[in-house]
Amino acid sequence: MRIVLISGIVFVHIPFDVASSPFNGAYGTFDWIRVFLTEALFRVGVPCLSAISGYLLFRGGLENFSYLKTVRTKTQTVLLPFLLWNCAFFLVILVALGLGIGDGYVPDPWHASARDLMTQLLAVEDFPVNVPLYFLRDLFVCILLSPLLAWLIRRVPLLTLTGLLVLALIPEMPLYVVLKRSILFSFSLGIYIGLYKVDLKALDRFAPVGVALLIASSALLATAIYTTGPVMPDWVQLFRNTLAIAGALGFWLLSAPLIKTQIGQRLSKTGSLSFWIFCAHYPLLILLWIVWGKTGVNIYPLFFVLSLALLFPFLAISNNLCRKAAPRLYAVLTGGRTRKQPEQPVSARNISSELISQQR
Repeated sequence: MRIVLISGIVFVHIPFDVASSPFNGAYGTFDWIRVFLTEALFRVGVPCLSAISGYLLFRGGLENFSYLKTVRTKTQTVLLPFLLWNCAFFLVILVALGLGIGDGYVPDPWHASARDLMTQLLAVEDFPVNVPLYFLRDLFVCILLSPLLAWLIRRVPLLTLTGLLVLALIPEMPLYVVLKRSILFSFSLGIYIGLYKVDLKALDRFAPVGVALLIASSALLATAIYTTGPVMPDWVQLFRNTLAIAGALGFWLLSAPLIKTQIGQRLSKTGSLSFWIFCAHYPLLILLWIVWGKTGVNIYPLFFVLSLALLFPFLAISNNLCRKAAPRLYAVLTGGRTRKQPEQPVSARNISSELISQQR
């Protein structure tokens, strides 16, 4: 499910400007589909990945959890890739702006305050220059807090999860500890599932209903956003926050029928490609957007489709080339996610364990 979720996250970051905003209604049904994919359906990706990470961290129980070892490992697999990919894009931006390329498309470090620079580089108060990498930043913070979260979930699980859920659902309330409050709840929910040995296959028989509800709820949310945006009222924000968390269950249930298919089996063996896509897609999308702006073509649906058609093959090819030509660099950039998994039958749930455990 990791490759599926991350591929969905790519849709969320396809750039547009005021003139091509879906809320202008210039392209009718296509604009609604954009909202459905980018503002509703694929917003569940980060909460679902967060829950899986929390689960994998504590599925062996508290007695097998070593905090110091975990922090050392996660520094290499989460924090270091965040710093490398984000700082590399930061340097590219510096050079590009110095050459007069990209002005108006990316943040301007040349005229930023020291405080803004810290945020651009380290995501201290807001998103970094490589926007999707905020997830790695938040995930590492959750890992640092994991003993406290596990302790609370062991003693007052309902109160802890309820409090974090309420915190995640409240619209427009910055927390700064994590940039996305839903990650803190989802990560803690994963800890709960791991510590209490929740049967993750118990709901498999309801997969068709769960997936159908996810799609229907996403369609309803997309309609609400499309008709009220771009400045959404609080009730729509609440709806979106709720679906981002609850919808993760629908995507999780999707793994049950998906792993029985040939494409599902192939996706389960993509390994580190998903992490490469996650870290590299945003800078490439910005580059494509800059190039598109130079063409003078104003048909946004064409850019939307072409950017995806070019992006995924390029990322797959570049991932393979870097892995073969510079394996040590590749290992650093992917946080050591190069270990090959043994060939064995995969159940409807251990696909996620098999893929996400490479984060550890």
